Order: sequence, then C-alpha cells, then structure tokens
Amino acid sequence: MADLEDAESALRGREPSGLLRIDAPGTLTRTYILPHLSAFLSKYPKITLQLGQTERLVDLVREGVDCVIRAGAPDDSSMITRHLADIPEITCASASYLASFGTPKSVQDLHDHRMVGFLSSRTGAAMPLEFRVGEQLEEVTLPTVVRANDADTVHHLAREGFGIAQAPKYRFLADLDAGRLVEILPKATPPPMTLAAYYPQNRQLSPRVRVFLDWVVEIFEKAAL
Repeated sequence: MADLEDAESALRGREPSGLLRIDAPGTLTRTYILPHLSAFLSKYPKITLQLGQTERLVDLVREGVDCVIRAGAPDDSSMITRHLADIPEITCASASYLASFGTPKSVQDLHDHRMVGFLSSRTGAAMPLEFRVGEQLEEVTLPTVVRANDADTVHHLAREGFGIAQAPKYRFLADLDAGRLVEILPKATPPPMTLAAYYPQNRQLSPRVRVFLDWVVEIFEKAAL
C-alpha cells in the first residue's frame, strides 16, 4: 500500500512526504549529513527522517529501510547503486605508540609493528592494512593485541596507542590537528574508500527517497574530501 501511495504521489507531482528511513555509519552521518540536515528538512517539511547509524549489513526489505549508505559493494546484487564519493584514506598511529615502536619510513619497516584489528563483517577476520606502492597494491597483516568490529572503537584504540590503523581521513582530522594521532607512510596511502547509496531494485523509488539521494550526491560533490 505504501508503494502504491508513493507511485500515485509521484504521478501527481505531490510534494515528497512521509517517513524516510536511512541507515549510514554514525561518524559519516555526523560529519557530512547532519550539518546540512536543517536545509533539507526546511525544503521538504513533509518528510520525517529516521536515521539508523550502523555499519553492519542491513536487510532493507525486512527491516523496512529505504536506503543505506555504505563503503564498498553490497553482498546483495539486487541492490541499485548510487555512487557518492571516493574518500581518501590514511594510515596513522598515536604519538605514544610511535615513541615506543618507532616511525616506519617504508612498508618494509612495518615488520616490527602491530595494528589495531578491524574485524570484517563478512569474514570475521581482521582486515589487512593496504598500501599503494607505485602501481602495486600491497596488503600487510600485522600482529594484534586487540581487535574490534566497530570503526569508532578501532579509532579510539589507535588513539590510545594499541597499534596502527587505517580509515577515511575525515575520521581522524580532530586527533591529527590535536597531535593525538600522526599520519604515517603518506607516500603509500591506502586506496580511497568508495562510498555509495543502495536501495532495492524491486521497490518503487518514492519521491522522498529520490530527493534525499539527489541531496546527498550534491553534499559530497561540494565536500572538501
């Protein structure tokens, strides 16, 4: 019934309205979406926005989510993809960690180091560090003393000196500016993180989802990445 109402609203050119359910990582939401949210809701006052803030895989149909924003490709090939941005990633560690273990000058210097393990939601294993060296992509798996499946926790553990971590640069900016974290190996940066919005192809794209997607694309087009 909701899909039929959305289709009728689109055909009649009605103002987008109703509950819009979005799921996106928390730090990304707070960094890029929330600063512009008032303008979006002022333009579309009949939309009510519900924000889920997770990084886990979401069953959009079963959980009633209209679209998700995620890094990488979804496991479900039935999803329609809307590319948003390629966000730079960096490698960093705390100043206290580097004082204890030294600052690596090349990827080859990492053999005496350790990393904060970020557990993959797909495999359950710690994801390797990635480095672009010339035209090659090198993966390095270092020993870990602590692992986590939450990106915010991995960030906090790196700041507390438990090892090297990689993540989108925007996540680390405040700690980099304050000197709590230090970028390392800047000439061998990881590949950028591809960010996209996904929604089911078998669901009527409602006017409220369409205007939200157009708005998010515009945000990232103007963002200083």
